Amino acid sequence: MGGLFGREAELAHIERFLESVRSGGDIRMLRGDAGIGKSALLATTAELAADKGMRVLRASGSEFEATISYSVLHQLLVPLREEIEHLPPGLRDALTVALGLGPGAAPAALLVCNAALSLLATVAEQTPILLLVDDVQWADRPSAVALGFIARRVQRSPIGVVVSSRTGTGSHLDWRGLAELEAQPLTEEAAARLVDARFPELPSHVRRRLLDLAQGNPLALVELPGTLLRSPAHECEPTVVVPLSERLQRLYSARIAELPYDTRRLLLIATFEGHGDLRVVRGIADLAHLASAERAQILTVDDAKARVTFRHPLMKSAIVASATHEERRLAHLAIADVLTGDPGRRAWHLAEAADGPDETVAALLEQSAQGILRRGDVPGAVAALVRAAELSATKENRARRLVEAAWLGAEAGGAGNDLGLLLADARAASPDSATSLRAANAAALLMLDSGGDVHTAIRLLAGAVESGDHGWKGEDPSLDEAVQTLLLLCWYTGSPEKWALYRRILDQFETGPSDVLAVTSAIIPDPVRTGAAARPALEALLHSLAGEKDFARAMRIGFAASYLDRLGDLRGASWRLVQHGRAGGAPRTQVGALMYLCLDDHLTGRWDEAEQLAQEGQELCATRGSQFLIFNFLYCRALLAAGRGRVGEAFELADELTQWAVPRGVDLAVTIAYHPRVLAAAAQGDAESAYRYATAISPAGELAPFVQVATSVMFDLVEAALRTGRTAEARAHADAMRAADVASLSPRMALIQHGVDALVLDDEAAGVRLEKALAEPNAERWLFEASRIRLAFAESLRRRKEPLAARAHLLNARIGFAAMGAEPWLARTVHELRATGYRHGPAHLPPTALTDQEIEIAELAAGGLTNKQIAERLHLSHHTVSAHLYRIFPKLGITARAGLRDALAGQGSARRRR
Repeated sequence: MGGLFGREAELAHIERFLESVRSGGDIRMLRGDAGIGKSALLATTAELAADKGMRVLRASGSEFEATISYSVLHQLLVPLREEIEHLPPGLRDALTVALGLGPGAAPAALLVCNAALSLLATVAEQTPILLLVDDVQWADRPSAVALGFIARRVQRSPIGVVVSSRTGTGSHLDWRGLAELEAQPLTEEAAARLVDARFPELPSHVRRRLLDLAQGNPLALVELPGTLLRSPAHECEPTVVVPLSERLQRLYSARIAELPYDTRRLLLIATFEGHGDLRVVRGIADLAHLASAERAQILTVDDAKARVTFRHPLMKSAIVASATHEERRLAHLAIADVLTGDPGRRAWHLAEAADGPDETVAALLEQSAQGILRRGDVPGAVAALVRAAELSATKENRARRLVEAAWLGAEAGGAGNDLGLLLADARAASPDSATSLRAANAAALLMLDSGGDVHTAIRLLAGAVESGDHGWKGEDPSLDEAVQTLLLLCWYTGSPEKWALYRRILDQFETGPSDVLAVTSAIIPDPVRTGAAARPALEALLHSLAGEKDFARAMRIGFAASYLDRLGDLRGASWRLVQHGRAGGAPRTQVGALMYLCLDDHLTGRWDEAEQLAQEGQELCATRGSQFLIFNFLYCRALLAAGRGRVGEAFELADELTQWAVPRGVDLAVTIAYHPRVLAAAAQGDAESAYRYATAISPAGELAPFVQVATSVMFDLVEAALRTGRTAEARAHADAMRAADVASLSPRMALIQHGVDALVLDDEAAGVRLEKALAEPNAERWLFEASRIRLAFAESLRRRKEPLAARAHLLNARIGFAAMGAEPWLARTVHELRATGYRHGPAHLPPTALTDQEIEIAELAAGGLTNKQIAERLHLSHHTVSAHLYRIFPKLGITARAGLRDALAGQGSARRRR
């Protein structure tokens, strides 16, 4: 019983049924599709009945014994052989002969039925009896007649009868007017629990596809994972069919084999058409041939919507498996003939019909790959190119298409086939293909994902770029992509020598690089010195994101935007990429989008969401071929752990990040690992260690070139320096920040600059500038840093005997830290508030009132509903609910959902007083 998922309603029904049997007999017909779990429900019924002291007699129909008289009745009654001997002679002899237990003339059917009923009634006087018959559609006629006879006469005797039958099948059993129970497919939630229990390590994209294909059928949920893992399907294919296990094939093919040839041909065409477009099917053959398939409940035809819909997706797989090679080929050709207006789909059908090299079809498929790529389906584009390579008429074309497929898959983070083998096959077909930019680019990316050294990847790719015969034209897509990858590799190293190599290559362009490459090259290497000048160009790129369909382009724009604090402009595009990835899209863009969301969430105080997304990103990297990018999420998780005071965890993650980075030559990760160490030390009040870690990133008085994370610890370095008596070092760093004009990079950088100046200069003018910066509408967007700056500034105000001014900043800081769960800083803030003479407790009501929608959301959350449940009830997205709660918590002065009920009660009192 513990093994059943989502069957609570059926089990409750069975419990009531068994009680009814004990009190006077009852019957049920359990109907459902093949694999829906009827046998499991019967087994559970048997267990429950046995627990209640009933005697359970079981049988199962078999198509191979359907012609053997009384075979099912024999299974049921043989366990009562001793009791049969006590029947009156006439009944005993009739039953003995019918069951094949003794010799004699064939008895009349009515006599056998009466004998079986008498036997059961006699035994039930001592112990209630339950008859269970599975697959009654295959019961032999005499047994079916006997079962129907018994079922209509169990009243007033403690006898129960439960039989199961497949939906849409006939049987010899006459069940008209008798009670039925329909076994429904599992809900998506129950199906997901079953999959997670049986296949806990299943990759998320395979899990999603499994749930979509199985549609709540338990047998399909259990049987399909093996075939899905071995034979992934892509969105670009003309039909989504998967190989079935032998067991599933038997279940779904039975009804197909009985259909006429013309019907099976049309079913095959409807399957391969893949979109349910009735007009395409009608253009090939007479729809009248589908009538018998409709009667067999294989599909439905909706003339009004011009749709053909299969009753279950796996029926299509059975249809394909039941057809011969020639039948499948001719069906694809028939579809291709009517798809003249859709060259992409037509190319796929022609490719499926091809039985040898065909350069015309290969070229059509290669063209279709570009359209597939524009839709964001990288695995689909890879599959199209691989098939085009298989159909290529020359070795050169085969190699070129394999290289393109390998590069697309590698750039997407390992999507599609075994990419290393694709490159090897390309080299085998044409050795010259190995020297192409596409091949070098793919090889460099694959080297990283297989744990290779970054410096080796740079040598490989830079050598191919510098020695290639490409004319140094910025509009050359292969050159553009290769240099974009080289930029990323140089960023990983953080090496001035590698950046000099990169600049040398960029300077060789005879025509300017693409708009995205120009902006990323201007900002990413050294944003402190070159970022401000590139802001207008970045702005233009950000404006183009609304309709951007090129996911890789969006991610590269985001890469540059992150260093000018414009990740907020990427949130919409990032969420689209995350959702696309969760639905099976390219993992690398999904990883990038998750990384941008995590970083923005950290800066803006959405720490609960950040922790969830960082965990998702790390799991994605570990399971879907983007393992090299895992360091981003170790970094994010370490920052969040440090911010929330989980200091041990923060140091462990930082150490894990360092240990991961060193053998791979990723010096960037070694450097950024000091950032969470800075925060963790500060959280402990260890200013000496915080200073030491901060200066390991960039020395005091210097913003180290090519060390992008240096801007992330500017405030930390200055604060730690002042706390450890290093006033000169703090002033030197503030001077370096002003000299570099970091304030021109972004409003966040300006806020940090004013915060540092207020601490270092310690004069009224600097304080006024900071007050003005904190009063800006967007200042609170950077919740963690704004709150930390307020806290540090308030401490200095209190030391200058200005407790009221300090208190205003501390109250705001307390709200911010509470909303994030930044416990070490919250505790420090509360301590400072007390030092100013503030005596109100944590439940002190802030002046900001909740809106009506915020009140509704808060009350539902206080009642125990999850964000997802609240979203469903209010018809909102769960992200909207999360955003509302993010604003509600600080308004109520609380840090967690547990405080909502009391806080809302206080709000109600306050509203009544007003």
